[in-house]
Amino acid sequence: MAVVGSGPAGIYTAEALTKQAFGPVEIDVIDRLPTPYGLVRYGVAPDHTSIKSIANYLKRVLETPGVRFLGGVELGTDVSAADLLTCYDAVVYCTGAMVDRKLGIPGEDLPGSVAATDFVNWYCGHPDMSPEAFSLDVPAVAVIGVGNVAVDVVRIVAKTAPELRETDVPEPVLQILDKSEVREIHMIGRRGPEHAKFTTKELRELGDLPGADVVVPADEAVVPEGDYPRQIKNNVTVIQEWAERVPEGRPRRLNVRFWLRPVEIIGTDRVEALRLERTHLDETGSVVGTGEYETLPVGMVLRSVGYQSVPLPDVPFDNRAKVVPNRAGRVLDETGQPIPGTYVAGWLKRGPTGVIGTNKSDAAETVRSLVADIPGGDPGKPRLDDLLKQRGTAVVVYENWLAIEAAEAALARSLARGERVKLVGREAMYATFTKPAHP
Repeated sequence: MAVVGSGPAGIYTAEALTKQAFGPVEIDVIDRLPTPYGLVRYGVAPDHTSIKSIANYLKRVLETPGVRFLGGVELGTDVSAADLLTCYDAVVYCTGAMVDRKLGIPGEDLPGSVAATDFVNWYCGHPDMSPEAFSLDVPAVAVIGVGNVAVDVVRIVAKTAPELRETDVPEPVLQILDKSEVREIHMIGRRGPEHAKFTTKELRELGDLPGADVVVPADEAVVPEGDYPRQIKNNVTVIQEWAERVPEGRPRRLNVRFWLRPVEIIGTDRVEALRLERTHLDETGSVVGTGEYETLPVGMVLRSVGYQSVPLPDVPFDNRAKVVPNRAGRVLDETGQPIPGTYVAGWLKRGPTGVIGTNKSDAAETVRSLVADIPGGDPGKPRLDDLLKQRGTAVVVYENWLAIEAAEAALARSLARGERVKLVGREAMYATFTKPAHP
């Protein structure tokens, strides 16, 4: 079996295959990156070490007999969907949701208007991002969105380099954060506090930042009476407490704003300001503008209004829902019929919903469908190993990944920084072992 994507969805799928399959099963977990764990490594904020510890669980799955990690292999470049179906009894696509949704407003493409995913990839050391991608040489930044990703971004911008020193932030990124000129951060939501998507734990972390005053306009913290779920009640309580705070003159100021929607990003050669319109809910519960505007002078806008998946080469894709069309994980063709041997799990299957652990039950459903369809394997299939060798594809095997891990731990020791410091870029990762291998 092949699993494309080594993030939580992919590795939970591999685990489910080892548990649900009839008899021994060989599983190749394939990823275009030289490192496994996907969102856990490159999406979870570096200062959230308890969440990042999920990698220890995922590691045990990759070390299960019959499971292999094949990194540095890209679908559409090194192998095709047809190649995979030739070499495996079944293929499960688990590539997640890799890009941000657009705001769809004028000025969105100006330099300084950035997808939150790019910024997260930067401070998490994603090999697709240069450590010089951001300079933080502006006095004010706006973050659009009030979900957990937006909260993570705000927290990292608001923290000082010494506060992040014990994390795995790449050293060049830490040095840029240390030189940050940002003094004011605006976090902006289109709706009210009762509609925000963050968790109370993450929200409270913002209020505990030693180097930033949190400010909420009192009129924007007002919430209509109602029977709200516990998390919303807790969120509202925290926000209303902030609205009563008196700023203490800390180095940075975090303005948490509600009932505002961005209508234009202003600038000539780069972002200079953000124009916002006051909003309210109409009788249908939709957000509508009031015709009242305000303009914030900011030099950077970070857009965090949701993730979406992107199409994979030769794999069906619903461009409206931004998912692979499926029924219980079985990928469907244009007529709505299952494509033999082709499955999907994770955000690519259901959209960017739930938490990391949600992928476990999601993967189990897909694997139940797979096992029902394919009770036994075909031992006569050609091996992907031979195909990759013929094409000269450099493959990162699990032992190579362990060498990368060891090098990151050694770098942390040399810098007197925590348990690990991420290496920057593929070249540095490949340099930790003799050469890319064939499996």
